Amino acid sequence: METFLEHIGEFGPYQRRMFLLLSLPTIIVSMQKLAWVFLGARVDHRCRLWWEGENATFPLQEDIKNVSLPWDNKRNAYDQCHMWSNITLDPLTRPDDSQMLSCEAMVYDTSQYQSSAVIDYGLVCNDAWLRATVQSVYMVGMLVGSYLFGDLSDRYGRKPVFLSALLLMVVVGLGQAIIPEYYTFTIFRFVLGSSLQGVFLVAYVMALELVGKSWRVLVGVLAQAFYTVGYFTAAALAWGISSWRWLQVTMTLPAIFFIPYYWIIPESTRWLITKGRKDDARVILMKAAKVNKKEVSEDMMLKALVGPKAGKDAGRGNFFDLFRYPNLRRKTLNIFFNWFVNSGVYYGLSLNTGNLGGNAYLNFVISGAVELPAHALTILLLDRVGRRVPLCSFLVLGGLALLSTIFIPKGMSWLMITMAMCGKLCITASYAIIYVLTAEIFPTVVRNVGVGSSSMIARIGGALAPYINLLGDQWQPLPLIIFGSLSFAAGLLSLLLPETLGRRLPETIEDGENFGRGSLERDKVAMKENAEPLHADTESCLDIPFKQASDSGNIDESQIMIQSDKANHTTENKI
Repeated sequence: METFLEHIGEFGPYQRRMFLLLSLPTIIVSMQKLAWVFLGARVDHRCRLWWEGENATFPLQEDIKNVSLPWDNKRNAYDQCHMWSNITLDPLTRPDDSQMLSCEAMVYDTSQYQSSAVIDYGLVCNDAWLRATVQSVYMVGMLVGSYLFGDLSDRYGRKPVFLSALLLMVVVGLGQAIIPEYYTFTIFRFVLGSSLQGVFLVAYVMALELVGKSWRVLVGVLAQAFYTVGYFTAAALAWGISSWRWLQVTMTLPAIFFIPYYWIIPESTRWLITKGRKDDARVILMKAAKVNKKEVSEDMMLKALVGPKAGKDAGRGNFFDLFRYPNLRRKTLNIFFNWFVNSGVYYGLSLNTGNLGGNAYLNFVISGAVELPAHALTILLLDRVGRRVPLCSFLVLGGLALLSTIFIPKGMSWLMITMAMCGKLCITASYAIIYVLTAEIFPTVVRNVGVGSSSMIARIGGALAPYINLLGDQWQPLPLIIFGSLSFAAGLLSLLLPETLGRRLPETIEDGENFGRGSLERDKVAMKENAEPLHADTESCLDIPFKQASDSGNIDESQIMIQSDKANHTTENKI
């Protein structure tokens, strides 16, 4: 297949057209993934006092607040969840025996957000944790969707699964905009998270399966630009649409335009070949050659239609093999912790933009914009410097940037935002690098298991991130300090991982145990004695089961496909 693509053009007009069409859904996915920043926006609130009606407005005169609302020393502001009892208006007094009571009804500040799921479902005070639960359940849905739709795409094809997930996304996306009750709404968020993974991951893999090996790294990064477009689009829509329900509808409806893909987008030729449907694959490949204005001989076509052969020990590894030997076990635990931190910090910072102070919409845009230089730096460094040093550097620098917020005086929101965005840039870059490093460190027989297990651990970090952000209600820098500490620790631990740039990758469990142990020369000898070269054709790497290699995650979680005869790699980023 690679020889065929080199002949007709590895990224010719046909592939560019299909890549554009398959990448457009990423904009919808990106908006939906981080829309909770606006859909569930945190708003200031206070108790509704006994003389106020249901249409009461948030502002109160200072003397009334002083008498009726307790002072919260932790927030250095009036208490949002309690009020004093027995307040009289004429004269305005509070008796000495007045008691502090919990609010029976709330008044919300709608000056910035006229509506929010927080307001409609009352997700404040003792129920504030329910706001974080919505996003955590959504992250669990992403985990389930990665496995479920990946498995289905391997069984029934990329295109039908993509379109099924797309229709499901439209139904639940519109449905959650009319749900009047919290728990049903949360279930819909779970299903939405699952369906989004089906839309994004399957389309992304289809796009990468179209291009030649020398273009996959660049194409993988270019796809992230569509994710950033979704960032900007979500902020613009949220700024112009005051109702969170209509905002959800507006973010979902454009997905309908992708339904005609049923007649436009072809099935993956690589999948068709692995399933023995060579006649269908032939038709698609001939069309690609025609659009690219290339002539294809029958001999070349027959070679392209030959399916990949399974490699040595393929499919024999399992999860417990990752912990069988001490060196491999240490590397596995180190990598798991790194994924946990990268995912937790990435989503924590992405969802925390509304808590940093300043303009929440501008913060959100900046949070997306910093991902562009992060990906550019990743491309420049990976094949020049290596994997381990950049990974450590980004994690440590990002951690220090976030930890520095502890010294920022209250009121300097611009400096808080700057440090948080520096941390976001660094964690975006490190997240991309850990994908590459993980796939190269685990031996072939457990590579799929290793990447899939790392993805599972990453989702745990993403699910915990909203609860860590809740701590910002007690002290604004606290979530950033926790994220910074984790990032700094992961950076230091990453130095214990072996460098993989220019190295022959491990195949067997024994190779994996020896990889990174002792001197570089001993490692090379061990690899030569025990390992055959991995499949020279990148097609064999694309044969890795989608359900095991897929990951969700920013940006932003995906597929890893490796050609290791020349230690080349392809990375699909997290989103």
